[in-house]
Parts: sequence; structure tokens; C-alpha cells
Amino acid sequence: MSGKTVSYRWHLRRLMAEAGMFATTDMGPRLSARGIDLSREQVYRLVTGVPERLSLPVLAALCDILDCGPGDLIEPVRKPARKEEPAAEPQQRPRPVRARVVPGPGAR
Repeated sequence: MSGKTVSYRWHLRRLMAEAGMFATTDMGPRLSARGIDLSREQVYRLVTGVPERLSLPVLAALCDILDCGPGDLIEPVRKPARKEEPAAEPQQRPRPVRARVVPGPGAR
């Protein structure tokens, strides 16, 4: 194992702005013209969020629309892996102590 985790940055919003597209609604018709039919909500999430999954046809359409390559949209980010802390031994809970009832003064 290399000791690193890989994440990524999603640059669609920045690339859209550089191309003069400032609203999520600017992307829908351009995707449709390339055979990618997404709902308004899906386009909004694609533009404003960071997708966990992305189909290759959508990626290719975005690259065509923005005249860029996949590496311009997705920037890999390598982070050092977190060191795993040794497993702590299970904490033993104190056992309950049986109560002792002591008769008070004046008790028979």
C-alpha cells in the first residue's frame, strides 16, 4: 500500500464561468444538444456539487462544451493516509455494587 489516499477537485463551475456561463440553466440545453438528457435538478447538482459518479458520455459532452480535457475538469488530489491509531482496549465498565441496608437509629 502506498500510504496515500486519492481525492479530487471538481472544476466545472470555474470552467463554465471562464466560458461565460454563469447559471446552471446554461448547461442543460448544451448537454441536450449532445444527446445527454438530464433533469434540471441533475444539471444543478452536477454544476454546484461534486459528483461521486460520472458517466463517460456526460464527461465527454462537458469536455466538448467547455473545449477542455478531462484533466481540466477533474484534478486528482493526493493526501497522506491517516495513521491508524492502535485499537484501544475495550473499557471495562465498573460492576455494580450490591447495596447494603443498615437499620437507622430507632429502628426495631
